[in-house]
Amino acid sequence: MLALFAVASVILGVAFFTNSGKAVSPMTYSQFRKAWDQGRVVTNDPKRPLKVITSDTAYDATIVGFAEPRLVEPQDPQRVSKDFRVIVNLDLQGDAIRDILGDSVRMQQIAATTETPLEGDVETLSLAELRKALALEQVKTSDPINPLRILTTSANRDAVIVGTREIVTNLVAPKDTTGKALEAAPFKVEVSTVIQGEELRELVKDKAVYERTTDYLKNALFTFLPFLLIIAILFFLFRQQMKSAGRGAMSFGKSKARLLTMDRNKVTFKDVAGIQEAKEELFEIVDFLRDPRKFQKLGGSIPKGVLMVGAPGTGKTLLARAIAGEADVPFFSISGSDFVEMFVGVGASRVRDMFEQGKKHAPCLIFIDEIDAVGRHRGHGMGGGHDEREQTLNQLLVEMDGFDTQEGVIIIAATNRPDVLDPALLRPGRFDRQVTINLPDVNGREEILRVHVKKIKLAAGVDLSKIARGTPGFSGAELANLVNESALLAARRGLSAVTLDEMEEARDKVRWGRERRSLAMSDKEKTGTAWHEAGHAYLNMVLPDTNPLHKVTIIPRGPYLGATMYLPEGDKYSTQKKEALANLIVTMGGRIAESFHSDDVSNGASGDIRQATSLARHMVCEWGMSDQLGMVEYGEGDSPVFLARDMTKSRNYSEETARVIDSEIKRFIDDAYATAERVLNEGRDKVELIAKALLEFETLDAGHLRDIIDFGEMKNPPTAPKPPPVPEELKKKPAAKSSTEDSHEDDGPIPGAVGATA
Repeated sequence: MLALFAVASVILGVAFFTNSGKAVSPMTYSQFRKAWDQGRVVTNDPKRPLKVITSDTAYDATIVGFAEPRLVEPQDPQRVSKDFRVIVNLDLQGDAIRDILGDSVRMQQIAATTETPLEGDVETLSLAELRKALALEQVKTSDPINPLRILTTSANRDAVIVGTREIVTNLVAPKDTTGKALEAAPFKVEVSTVIQGEELRELVKDKAVYERTTDYLKNALFTFLPFLLIIAILFFLFRQQMKSAGRGAMSFGKSKARLLTMDRNKVTFKDVAGIQEAKEELFEIVDFLRDPRKFQKLGGSIPKGVLMVGAPGTGKTLLARAIAGEADVPFFSISGSDFVEMFVGVGASRVRDMFEQGKKHAPCLIFIDEIDAVGRHRGHGMGGGHDEREQTLNQLLVEMDGFDTQEGVIIIAATNRPDVLDPALLRPGRFDRQVTINLPDVNGREEILRVHVKKIKLAAGVDLSKIARGTPGFSGAELANLVNESALLAARRGLSAVTLDEMEEARDKVRWGRERRSLAMSDKEKTGTAWHEAGHAYLNMVLPDTNPLHKVTIIPRGPYLGATMYLPEGDKYSTQKKEALANLIVTMGGRIAESFHSDDVSNGASGDIRQATSLARHMVCEWGMSDQLGMVEYGEGDSPVFLARDMTKSRNYSEETARVIDSEIKRFIDDAYATAERVLNEGRDKVELIAKALLEFETLDAGHLRDIIDFGEMKNPPTAPKPPPVPEELKKKPAAKSSTEDSHEDDGPIPGAVGATA
């Protein structure tokens, strides 16, 4: 690249700065004109001709010639002053006068009878002689006695320019340092023929030689320069692309695995909590990396590869870094997508280079995150990949067969989609061991919380076990987010430490979404939402086999206008039929309670209908809870679909069975609806009290509802909320949309909540 620009610079220099070899002084056009007026330009010497050279462009020209040095005054100059006059006609010579004198010389009108404006010895000059005298600085333009001026009469356009000039009669030629008189020096003037062409022709007339030149080098340069620039730009862009794709043109196929040093931010098993079984299963890999001979002397070999499978956020990447931190060995990290490029063969080359780097740094760990990006099932055109991905996978399989664990290189991969991986990748001898990392249980969640609260300032007496019991189904990443949100909430409230209230509010925000108090709801919608949530809450409190109620609110959260929230007493790994039926009944309560205060229905129960239909389908098709269909699974469950493999699968039951399935699902839902309607009618007065309390206090917890159901009033009512200020932008807008208008914005059910959707 630099060589190309150097060649171009040399060509430009040769093209623009090549001359006859003499030291030529550059001169501006105004300087040339002044020298011409002074009579110093050589015009009558055939050996030193004055030339006007024009180029092919016809827009510029070059004047070359010689100029005599200007005579200088001696130490004792002899000066002679003379008055002069120039007879002119303003009509014929007006432009020439303005060009010579400019606009600074004043014009003076005299009487027509005056024969001559000056008396005595007055010399008469021509305009050309006046121009030369001005150029030689002989004319006194500011003489107080006889200043330079133009005298004219009102009778005609004839005028006389009068003034005084001072002539030094003993001027001498300049000499150099050796005492030799200076000779005429060459000069060069660049002029524009468009601007000064006509004036130049009038000035030099027949005293200059006109020549036309063709600069073949310059013409060739300007012809090919655009192509050279385009080639240079393309080369630069291609070089940058190769750098970004493969760390330079000569390392295009190098692995993009990053070597992470453990000196800073070292992660160990102490920083990983909630997955004790996975830690124990992986600890023998740490032992092998620390002391390989312990296993080799008995003939055992460590697994070549370990595949960690788990839901997003369960800590797969963190666990891999902890293994490297415990063993204190180099840790290479790369994503599955880093292997695949648009250029064929690059992925396979990077796989080879990655294993070569691993062998050089052995013992070490190579961690491939999201391996499903490169290890998907082969042989499926749609969604399964292209030739480049399959070549990369083939190379990965070959490399994992080709290296020996005695070298101390262990591959750890992570994915949350093991169902889409190629079977050849999972067989023994490649990924010998699969470690499933599940969501943490209640004890694991408490341990994870204790790890993350070390980063914040926690108030004394905060019971983390209570938060752990109230976060079933949370992953490690969600628990970390909960702790961070609680710290942010405490900072907004101006607290010095995080209390239990902030932790619980952060839990609700992470699970169910943030409160949308700025949402302007009409009184009609707010009342309908209160009755809707009252129906859910009442059924949840009075029916057996339901999950304990957490709280009920009509403050919009996430996609809901209101929500009835419940939290299981502990971790749940199974669902009983009675519990499922009770949940169906609770889900039906919202629509029924709405009809108690209105003779119409709304779309507020769309989320309830979706949840109920999904639960009933699970009961019938997967859980064997239908007496008519029995212990048979219908369908493939709700596992993620691998489009290239699953789109062509046929249904494994008949049309008659499909009609029975639909009938059973509807029967479960209809029975639940009938039961919910009966129970709510029996306790309609309590439902009304709950709805009124929600309209007054907006949020009630389980204790408040128990008081209303048992005593008809709340023994310890919550503090009435202060309505938040309406944002300025909402004051200028019309009222909020109705539920019907917003129904299309529903994002689906939130686990652990039922309610009116927005």
